Amino acid sequence: MSTGGPASTDGSERRTSRRTILISIGAVLVLVAAAIVVVVTTRPASPAGGGILPSVSAGADTSAAKLHGWGDPDRVDEFTGPLDSSWDVYDGPGHNGNGRRSPDAAKVEDGVLTITGDTDGATGGLAWVPGQMYGRWEARVRAPVGDPTYNALLLLWPDAEDWPVGGEVDFMELTDASRQTAEYFIHYGENNQQEKDEVAVDATQWHNWAVEWTPTAVVAYLDGVEWHRTTDLEKLPPRPMHLTIQLDWFPEGQAPASKQSSMQVDWVKQYPLQGS
Repeated sequence: MSTGGPASTDGSERRTSRRTILISIGAVLVLVAAAIVVVVTTRPASPAGGGILPSVSAGADTSAAKLHGWGDPDRVDEFTGPLDSSWDVYDGPGHNGNGRRSPDAAKVEDGVLTITGDTDGATGGLAWVPGQMYGRWEARVRAPVGDPTYNALLLLWPDAEDWPVGGEVDFMELTDASRQTAEYFIHYGENNQQEKDEVAVDATQWHNWAVEWTPTAVVAYLDGVEWHRTTDLEKLPPRPMHLTIQLDWFPEGQAPASKQSSMQVDWVKQYPLQGS
């Protein structure tokens, strides 16, 4: 992994373990990897607060914004037309140099954004810029059963492009090909330390995924229910962050994917944190 550098105009050099960063100092990577600390929290079989697993599509009444009174968003995209200039659509090498991220992989049709990854690792992603210091983000997403090499993600990424010290918050990462489990990662510190959690969910159905970032915590929500909270101040992002949507290719031994994979987004919303 690398600390990255200035953002390129095509967005191709801005992605970490979740994004593309061209690696040129392999010896240093070995030392960094040895220093990584991962904290894993084991989740119960259902989200925090108990209840039935979200196995069917959730409605708008289960959004975190509605249930927790976040007020009006200051930015909304319901994908009713072409992507506007607030979206930095990736065009360059894929995650860790694998495959390629192409604007052609991200399409808007019938009110839905669809990102598709093919068997050769041609996939896509996009960043909603600029970001903000603290705030809330929510997106309505589903991902059909896919190839094991494709991960679907919603994450916060530093505006300063200074990963890992600038932080990274993956508040929905689907690594399970059956899309029955979602993971949470928060990356922090110069050695890319990590905190991890997971929740059982049928992510092939529509669900509302949200993250709240305050000066004292980062909180992940699924259909309005809190399922992870990070409160250690040393782990929280130090600078403004923005939302990104990515379908990342993680090939095993450079083998091609066995089948096409995709993720769909119905809408995204950004909320300011009052008083921040």
